[in-house]
Amino acid sequence: MDFDFTQMEPLDRYRLLTNFVGPRPIALVTTRAENGQDNAAPMSFFNVFSHDPAIVILGIQTRPDGQEKDTVGNIRRTQEFTINMVDMAISDAMLVCGIGFEPDVDEVAMAGLTSEAGTQVCSRWLPASPCSMECRVERLIEYERRVIVLGEVVHMHVRRDCLDEAGRYVNPETYQPIARLHADNYITSDNQFVLKSPGLAAFQDRLTNKG
Repeated sequence: MDFDFTQMEPLDRYRLLTNFVGPRPIALVTTRAENGQDNAAPMSFFNVFSHDPAIVILGIQTRPDGQEKDTVGNIRRTQEFTINMVDMAISDAMLVCGIGFEPDVDEVAMAGLTSEAGTQVCSRWLPASPCSMECRVERLIEYERRVIVLGEVVHMHVRRDCLDEAGRYVNPETYQPIARLHADNYITSDNQFVLKSPGLAAFQDRLTNKG
């Protein structure tokens, strides 16, 4: 089947893109509201795009009525935010944070989570998360009904059991983040396996005899 994206309705494009481009990691984004309370919202249009500088990206669409989400408003005002990765232990809390509460509701408290003050940013981080990244806005790109947020990671909190003994590499037995597939379907990385490249030398004979 072929689909002409230039002629399709936005929801149909969304369905195909999010069904086939996955799994997509979930960023539970915490920001600081104007009254000082925590705001938390899960985002699956998220990934890391660079390590030097350390850049992460979020794509945040407006609400169906066109109003800007609290997360975007807080990011605009403070120029800071924190990304908390999600595993099974906090998956239910993540769903609670995704409910459309009124702006004066503290989603972190509603989800039964606790938070701690950021080390370098005003937004707080979630100790229950396996990994939290404090970010400063590098730039905001306005794109129709969506704001694309590029943030520079300035500090990272990692739960100790998620790293190996040397504290250098992820412990795959412990760090098993979940990601979104489509609709209410998610996947966890508890079935990991190793794939090693054969290397250029394995093809040297074919390259030498080419032609």
